[in-house]
Order: sequence, then structure tokens, then C-alpha cells
Amino acid sequence: MARVAEYLFFSIIPAVVLLHLLASPYTKVEESFHIQAIHDILTYGIPFRNVSNTLQTQFDHFSFPGPVPRTFTGALVVSAISKPFITILDNKVDKQLLGATAMIPIINGFFNSFALFSYALGLRRAFGKLTAYWYLIFQASQFHLIYYTSRTLSNMFAFGITTLALRYILPEALAVEECARRSRLFLCLVTVAGIIFRSELVLFLATHTVFLYAAGRINIRRDIIPAGAAGLLIGLTITVAIDSFFWQQFPLWPELTSFMFNVMSGQASAWGTQPWYFYFTNAIPRLLLNPLTYCIGIPFSLLQPSSQRPAVFLLVPSLAYVAVYSLQPHKEWRFIVYVIPPLTAAAALGTSYIWTHRNKSLFYRFLSLAIVLSTALSFLVSTFILLPASSTNYPGAHALHILHKRADGSEPAISVHLGNLACQTGVTRFLQLQLPPQASSADGLVVSPGRGRSLWSYDKTEDESLKSTSEFWDRFDYVLAEDELDIVSRVGPSRWEIFDVANGFGGIRVLPPGEKGTGTVERDLLAALLGNGGAQLWDRGKDLARRYVTRGWWVEMKVEPKIKILKRV
Repeated sequence: MARVAEYLFFSIIPAVVLLHLLASPYTKVEESFHIQAIHDILTYGIPFRNVSNTLQTQFDHFSFPGPVPRTFTGALVVSAISKPFITILDNKVDKQLLGATAMIPIINGFFNSFALFSYALGLRRAFGKLTAYWYLIFQASQFHLIYYTSRTLSNMFAFGITTLALRYILPEALAVEECARRSRLFLCLVTVAGIIFRSELVLFLATHTVFLYAAGRINIRRDIIPAGAAGLLIGLTITVAIDSFFWQQFPLWPELTSFMFNVMSGQASAWGTQPWYFYFTNAIPRLLLNPLTYCIGIPFSLLQPSSQRPAVFLLVPSLAYVAVYSLQPHKEWRFIVYVIPPLTAAAALGTSYIWTHRNKSLFYRFLSLAIVLSTALSFLVSTFILLPASSTNYPGAHALHILHKRADGSEPAISVHLGNLACQTGVTRFLQLQLPPQASSADGLVVSPGRGRSLWSYDKTEDESLKSTSEFWDRFDYVLAEDELDIVSRVGPSRWEIFDVANGFGGIRVLPPGEKGTGTVERDLLAALLGNGGAQLWDRGKDLARRYVTRGWWVEMKVEPKIKILKRV
């Protein structure tokens, strides 16, 4: 029985990751480079003849390069792993749908879930089974980390590597040589992750290196220099070789280019700035989600003599990294996501002490109950509020899906312009119908035959001077636009009509007794997962709750039109 319970605890992370992936399978603009790169590698392969021309005409990153080049390393690895599965299932399922909504995020989610699982095993070995269990429970109820675990962000490619590395420096009772060997492995792995994926990991590496050196666990000549040199050599060899090829620039180190552009030139501030305390007062509480983890769990781990030293090992280098990185004006939670496993582990360490003493005093019993209830509430908020709301943030993907479903086969050839918001909220090449390697027309449209259905072409032109002429819009049968008035003002009101609408998150609304709601996030999500039966079940449950529990009051997450599908008349 104990073994079954252990399996259940350690399977909670991949199970919750899979739930989030099923509810919200699409990608947003931050993830677009990697998902487009994976698509192009899977679709066109790696060219070995006429390389420059093939890459420039077929690969998305030459048409839409972005402000700085990004590494192809993660995309290449994911493509290599997913290729056999897609080949096997090619005749059984839609390859595009499989790649877009299944294999690729499953591979990312599996790797990061494995990293979290491995870290939990390290906690069990270092601090006992109870601490590992509380760590897994806390981690599973933290929405942002679980939700983005399967996403193709550079930060999440790096996250799995850093989490695996962090396991090697958990404060275990080890022989001196074994401790040094593990520390060298940590330094090498984080160096590789920083070199290839995210340059901010240089600071993460620096704070941990200083702490490990001050604690006497590593030596400069024996550990720091060899591990750093090995990581630098491995990381540079991988990224320069791969990215110089795909970008056709030699030598190219994308993360150095990104660092020079965003940090040294200060361009990152153009995306917004936050005060120095943002990470401590906003990002970390949001990532941990359950307020009792940092208000009770972490303080208890520092106050108890038995857990004080390991808590310091977990907290000090990570919080030092956050403090140093707070000097950078532009701040996003994903830049510090690497510190969440050790902070969660410290909270689990303090919570396990409280839990083991719950029968010794009323105080500990009350704290134990409060932590259990707050964790359950965090999980409910994460799963039934934040997840449904986030699933509606991809109206571009939903709009293209609606268009394909309704219009495919209606005409021999169909041309679509994809507006800016649509491209930012889920539209990728994976969602385009049957894209073959040779499909590229003279005018730059991406063309794909539909196996006896319509011949589809897609356009993502951003040039406002081209889009200001009616001749430009005459090329298209449909337009995915956030503002239909903008299109109408350019070509005249009689030329276009609203064909359909894709909804997105529209905020929270309080319904008084007697007032009926409109479309809701929860209803749309259940309809997508379970069909009309799921939507009807939600309606009946809501009506019963309003009638017998809330006396007619209700709080709903509403949806509202975000993208109009315009059809040329």
C-alpha cells in the first residue's frame, strides 16, 4: 500500500502537466520561434544541398527573424525525438495536429517533469519521504510553473537542465570527493544551459558558485575552473555549430547577441520596466501561489535548528540571484523561474516539521490544517480558474481552427491573411493545412494542397504601406483581424462581412440574482474537451449552485470577441 501511495505522489507532476496541456495546447508569441523552428525541421528536414537558398525560402526564421537570433538547439533535439513518433502515426492521425498539440509539448513537458521528479527524489534522499511528498504537492499546485512546463520557451528548455543540476548540490551527507564531483557537474550543466539557452543563468551560476565556495564545497583550481571550462567548451561547440548553420552566419552565438542587444544596449527596457522589488513582492508570490509556503513553510525551515542549515543552502544562493537580477529594469517572472524548485523545497522542509508535530500541540495542528486547506485552495484556483482563463488566451489558434472547419472544401483555393493578434495568440505553421516541403509561391504566400479539399495559402505581411492599398486585400478570401473596422476603412464596407468570431478572455463579472450570464470560460473549455455534453453539464451545475448555494449570485469569467474572421464578398 505504501508503494502505491509513493507511485501516486511521484506521478502527480506529469499528470497535472498533461491536464494543463490538454486544456491549453496552443502557443503564444513568446514561444513562436521554437515552435516554428520545430515545424520547419520536421517538415523540410535539414538541407545538405543548396543550404542557404533552401533555408531562406522555406524556413520561417528568415522571413520573420525577430530582433535577435535564437538558438535552434532545443528545436533540433525535440524534432529528433518526435520524428519517429510522427512517422509511425502519420497514416493514422493528422500529422500537423499531432505535432502542434501533442508530441512536441509532451516531450517538453516530459523532460521538465522528469527534472522535477528527479529533484524530488533528491529531496527524499536528503531530507526524507515526507519532505519530498510536500514538495510534490506544493509544486503541483503552482499554476505558472506547471502550465509553462510544456511550452517551447527558451527559459523552459533551460529550466529542466538547471533543475537537474540543482539536485546535485542538495545538502546531503556525502564524502568530500563525491560532494566535489556533484558540484562540478552542477557547474558544468548550468554553464551549458546559460551558453545555449539563457544568458541570465550566468548570474544564477555566479551566486551559486560563490555560495558553494564560501561553504567549502568547491575549490577554484580543482572544481570551478575545470567545470566552467568544460561547460563553456561544450555549450559553445553545440550552439555555434548548430546556429551558424541554421542562420547562415559564422561564427554565431545567439545568446551573446541577445545579451548585447537586451542588456548592454538596454533594448529590453522597451518591453517595460518594473521597480527593483518586483520579483520579491509580485513574481515569487505569484509563482509559489500558496501564500502559506512563504509565510509559514519557509520561515519554519529557517527557524528550526534541524532544518536551518539545509534551508540556508536552498535559499541563499537562489535569493541572491533574484536580488542581483533585480537591478535589471526589465523584469518577467520567467527570468527567475529557476529558483522555484529550491524555494518550494525549503517550504516543504518547514512544512514537514510542522506536519510531524501536529499531534504535539494545538498550534501545530492548526498550522497543519491551514496548510492543507491553503494547498487544496491553491490547486482549485490553479485548475479551475487560472487554467480555464489561460486556455482562452489563444483566439488566433481558435479562429484558424474555426475557419478550417467551416471553409475547407468550399472553394478550390482559399487565401487567408493572418493579422497581428492572430499570429501572437496561437497561429503557427503547425496549424496550417498540409504544408509540403516544396510549397512556396512566387508572391511569398505559403501554399499547401489539402488532399482533395481546398488549396490553402497563408500570408503574414506586416508592412503597413502594402496593407494600406485595396489591391493588397483583394488577394485574400478571408482575413483574421482584431479590428474589422480597420480593414473596412481601407477597402470599403461592401467588400467584407463577418464570417465568424473567435472569443477570448474578457475579465470577471459578478452576476446578481436573476441576471443570466453570457459565454463563459469554463463552459467553452468543457465544450472543447467533452463536447456539448460537457457544456450542458456545466450549465446544470451552475444553475443548481445558484439556486441552492449562492442565492442567485454568481461570479463568472466571461469571454468576448477577440478576432473577427472576415470573408470577402
